[in-house]
This record gives sequence, structure tokens and C-alpha cells, in this order.
Amino acid sequence: MFNLIPLIKAAGYLGVSGIVFAESGLLIGFFLPGDSLLFTAGLLASQGYLNIALLTFLTFLGAVLGDSVGFTFGRKIGPRIFSKPESIWFNPEHLNRANAFFEKHGPKTIILARFMPIVRTFAPILAGVGQMQYKTFVAYNIIGGALWTVGLCLGGFYLGRTIPNIDHYLLPIILLIIFLSILPSLIYILKDKNQRTKVRAAIVNGFKKAFSLKDSKPHTPDQPDQNPKI
Repeated sequence: MFNLIPLIKAAGYLGVSGIVFAESGLLIGFFLPGDSLLFTAGLLASQGYLNIALLTFLTFLGAVLGDSVGFTFGRKIGPRIFSKPESIWFNPEHLNRANAFFEKHGPKTIILARFMPIVRTFAPILAGVGQMQYKTFVAYNIIGGALWTVGLCLGGFYLGRTIPNIDHYLLPIILLIIFLSILPSLIYILKDKNQRTKVRAAIVNGFKKAFSLKDSKPHTPDQPDQNPKI
């Protein structure tokens, strides 16, 4: 697993808040490690590498501004985003999944999505596409941004202060955070019949490809007879 500690030490406050900003509202930020980044930054703050007050303020600001940029982008581009072709930076399936979640939960998606990778990147964009009232969006944006950034940073900070040598347990803690962050999406997929069908088909196709590659042998051209009969 990628070690976030050297990255955070090198990037500092602006780097961490910049990553939070990108993941919150830029299409290319969906792959960034927001949850584990915030927790690890809080842990480093407990060890004196960062100031916890400044860290929480700047990451909160980055999260709120990032969502605001995403909202503005969605309002500008509108429904055209659904016809955007697939690329290395954009997968329409992520957008459709986030849109289904948004339709089910409404404005509170802006809060819930903060704790769901990928969905949190597309949620503010979809709020703009749906022409949500800006004052409504701002209220949910501030609440969600505060719960996410302050909660994870303080969680890392207080665990770092409470548990001796917590850095020895950082990997399992990060894995637990990742699991908890993807759990809502996993539950949604398992509850939806169409999504279960897609997952089942993908698994079956994956096994078929794996076994076909394992069983296939490289083709070698027929060797000419070294002692042809006359």
C-alpha cells in the first residue's frame, strides 16, 4: 500500500488541502485517497509534524471549495456530462451510480457522499446538473465538509495521542477506514438486482478469461520432417 506519511510531510498543509479540494470537486480527483489521507494527517499532527487546528481549517476549506467548484461545473455543463465518452479519467458507470444514489437520497447525498469514495467526487457535480438551489447546496456542503475533514483529522489526532506507537498499526487502521468507506457502495450494489447481475457477470467473465489463459498453450508451427521419406 502506498505510504502516505512521506507524501504528507513533503506536501504540507497546502498539498493535503489541495488533494482534498481535487477529490471533492474535480472529475480527475475520484481516485485520490481522501479518507486515509485525512486520518494519517491527523495522526502526524498528534506527533507534532502538523498543527491540528490549521490542518482541520485548511482541509475543511479545501473540501467546501472543491464541492463548490464541482457544483458550478455541473451547473455549467448540465446534462451533457452524461454523454461524455469514457476515458482514463472518466468512467460513465461511476457517474450513473452516483446519480442513482443522488436520486434516492436527495440533497442529503452531499453529506453522505463525503464518506463514500468516487460518489463524493460526482455528488456536487450532479447537484449542479440538477439545478439544486445554491443556498441549500451550501448548507449541506458545509455540514458534510466539516463532518468529513474535522472528524477524520481529529480521529487520527486523538488516536495518535491515546495509543502508544500507533504508527505500527497504521496499515490495518487504514485498511479498516477504506473498508468502511466502500461499505455503503457495496451494500447498495448488493441490494440492487441489476447491480448484482453486473457484478456476477463480471466475476464469471473474469474466471472464464483466467482459466482460458491458463489452459491455452502457445501455438508452435509444425516442424518440417527432418528425414522425409522418398
